Amino acid sequence: MNISSRTTERLVHVPLGDRAYDILIGPGLIGRAGGEITARLKGRRAAIVTDENVAPHYLEALMDSLQTDGIEAVSLTLPAGEKTKSLEHLATVTDMVLAARIERSDAVIALGGGVIGDLAGFAAGIVRRGVRFVQIPTTLLSQVDSSVGGKTGINTRHGKNLLGVFHQPDLVLADTSTLDTLSEREFRAGYAEVAKYGLIDKPEFFDWLEKNWRQVFAGGPERIEAIAVSCQAKADMVVEDERETGRRALLNLGHTFGHALEAATQYDSARLVHGEGVSIGMVLAHQFSARLNLASPDEAERVEAHLRAVGLPTRINDIAGELPPTERLIEAIAQDKKVKSGKLTFILTHGVGEAFIADDVPSSEVSSFLESKRSA
Repeated sequence: MNISSRTTERLVHVPLGDRAYDILIGPGLIGRAGGEITARLKGRRAAIVTDENVAPHYLEALMDSLQTDGIEAVSLTLPAGEKTKSLEHLATVTDMVLAARIERSDAVIALGGGVIGDLAGFAAGIVRRGVRFVQIPTTLLSQVDSSVGGKTGINTRHGKNLLGVFHQPDLVLADTSTLDTLSEREFRAGYAEVAKYGLIDKPEFFDWLEKNWRQVFAGGPERIEAIAVSCQAKADMVVEDERETGRRALLNLGHTFGHALEAATQYDSARLVHGEGVSIGMVLAHQFSARLNLASPDEAERVEAHLRAVGLPTRINDIAGELPPTERLIEAIAQDKKVKSGKLTFILTHGVGEAFIADDVPSSEVSSFLESKRSA
């Protein structure tokens, strides 16, 4: 992979027929949001959903940009954190959108990370049976993953993202300037999703990340390149399998284990955030594959070494506090949306860049594997 000056700003197009959209990647895009939106959408009203961490940094600039380009906007600022993805907050958002008289040609704008994007996107998908939706992701994780592909949803006591709809955005503005205000922990968590694309089917990208991750963390062209490669990888999957009935499920590498661990911590971000769960989950997926003689243990060690080098947790015991018994983790896995007809489905691997979908994985194997890893 060669980095050039063209990486100052990148555009990834998602060709979905009459629902096609662009992903713009680069610095300063929030200040241009009004012009980019009016160039693509006919409506002149918008409802912005954000959270209390993001609003002080970017809400005023976004409102000013929209006003400059003739878009009348209202905003709603919600608490930050995974627990905001709830039925209660969904009702608050939909009520605000309806009160603002947002019509189908108008837009709901998500200004924030994956939680805000998932929640606002769900609201956009169900208000008036679907209004326009613009994603302005402000975290690395949301820029490379949740803002692209149209999956929206909220959590319930039964598990993560179990209520939701597919509702594609009309535009994604990945303003890389927003990443400068992230904590190191938040950036690392997002990097787990970047590494995931290499581990699925782009071994050359994972090689590149092993050599260039420090520059990705520092910013500049390598960061924009990593985001663009990640967005293109996800866009390709979405176009091939929009509703996740086949190959798109590969994007869940590490997520079945990771979601179970998130549920086990009751979505307490002080203990575990999504990207950290994915990091541990991807290592577990490679180790489980090695246990089943599907891949070499060396591959699992390579993955763990890289994720640990960047500062991510890689083991169950890296999670602070006590976790529920293994049986509870298996229950969370069984409730996960990757289950079909009660059979456990995992994304496993033959090695770096060789992920595949494994149906009907015996729960007894998973249980004994997790038990061994809890004591490791």
